[in-house]
Amino acid sequence: MKLEQQNDLHTALQESSKLPKGFGLSALKIGYDGKRAANNLTGLGNYSRSLIEQLAVIYPSHNFYIYTTKIKENLLQLPLFKLDNVHLKLAKVKGLAQVIWRSFSVKKQLIKDQINLFHGLSHEIPFGIQHTQVKSVVTIHDLIFLRMPQLYKLIDRKIYTFKSRYACVNADRIIAISECTKKDIIELYNISPSKIDVVYQSCDDIFKKPLTEEAKKSAREKYQLPEHYILSIGTIEARKNLGLIIDALPHINENYKLVVIGKETSYAALIKEKIKSKNLENRVIFLKNVPFSDFPAIYQNASLFIYPSRYEGFGIPIIEALYSKVPVIAATGSCLEEAGGPDSLYIQPDDPDTLAKTSNHVLSDPALAQQMQHKGYEYVQKFNNNLVAHNLMNCYLKTLSN
Repeated sequence: MKLEQQNDLHTALQESSKLPKGFGLSALKIGYDGKRAANNLTGLGNYSRSLIEQLAVIYPSHNFYIYTTKIKENLLQLPLFKLDNVHLKLAKVKGLAQVIWRSFSVKKQLIKDQINLFHGLSHEIPFGIQHTQVKSVVTIHDLIFLRMPQLYKLIDRKIYTFKSRYACVNADRIIAISECTKKDIIELYNISPSKIDVVYQSCDDIFKKPLTEEAKKSAREKYQLPEHYILSIGTIEARKNLGLIIDALPHINENYKLVVIGKETSYAALIKEKIKSKNLENRVIFLKNVPFSDFPAIYQNASLFIYPSRYEGFGIPIIEALYSKVPVIAATGSCLEEAGGPDSLYIQPDDPDTLAKTSNHVLSDPALAQQMQHKGYEYVQKFNNNLVAHNLMNCYLKTLSN
């Protein structure tokens, strides 16, 4: 976005937002839990960095503070950490002291820095922050550990439940990343709906730019991709349900291979056994160590994207596919209809026959595929960065006003 465009948008957002009494646009200091933003290279790390960067660029008069006890050196080279109004606050503590600082001692630093509002970006806030003058917001991505407890170790489930419940009860406001997650928070933690704002996520801007045919050809050659393929992206674990695609694949047009990208867990061994038992070795391609910068080309070369996850908080890979103008088939049962919109197609997560029929329908009907691409691209604009940032700032202002 050009500087003059940023300024015009900033002015429009100022005019459409009512600041609480006593806060000038240059006065706001917003702090963030930087554990993921400063250390995770994917997932919650991408969410955290993208959120802070969007706000810092669109609202240049505000100051944004990232609190952490450590940071991966290569992340310091990202544009986020070079913005003038983004401040990295690195506490020099080690070992157990890191946990204590993040959960308890950070409050003193927030007060010292005169932070107006603290945003816990992933399920937790500092203990006791409600007894300070610092307002707090927490993002809850999902409560899968309660919906599908069998997928988690007991100790992990207990910790996640304790921290997220505490945050939901004690934060001034809650951000849910989907209506599905909002319903879970209300039902499982007995939280008032009036305390929760749904603010959707976007995806990285690299997925929003059409690539040249030359760039796409280069990716096909680099990864030896087939001319026609179905794409699956996501951690290879039971919840993501790659097995459903494998069960459907023998009944899907044999001219289409399946390309899989995802971190492998123990579930991957079961998937590979299933592939072997169905004699599908020549139709399934696993790509490993793919740099993030190559993902857009792999998406844009695909004929179809399938995301049959049994449960998600939102489903960013679907957003990436829609921005890449790839038809999407996803599973029912959680929030994926929110991410995919009315023109993507949906199947039950235990119905390989319907998945095969639906896939063949899309792959054999160019008009349908084109309509899904066009309508999906229109729909995904509701998740653009400017709108997400505007909704986040409105949530902050609402919190500070109360």
